[in-house]
Amino acid sequence: MSVIIVLVIISVIVAGSFLAAFIVSVKKGQYDDDYTPSVRMLFDDNVTENKTSN
Repeated sequence: MSVIIVLVIISVIVAGSFLAAFIVSVKKGQYDDDYTPSVRMLFDDNVTENKTSN
């Protein structure tokens, strides 16, 4: 039973360190998207076919 307790404690420590790393990276702006807003205007228009009557 003591092995299970040790494993649970280690898993909580590892999960906490991953959570802390994620929070730090979000605070530093790691997941900010700087590229998409600059090219969004190129992809917003719907393409329509030019139909001419003959």
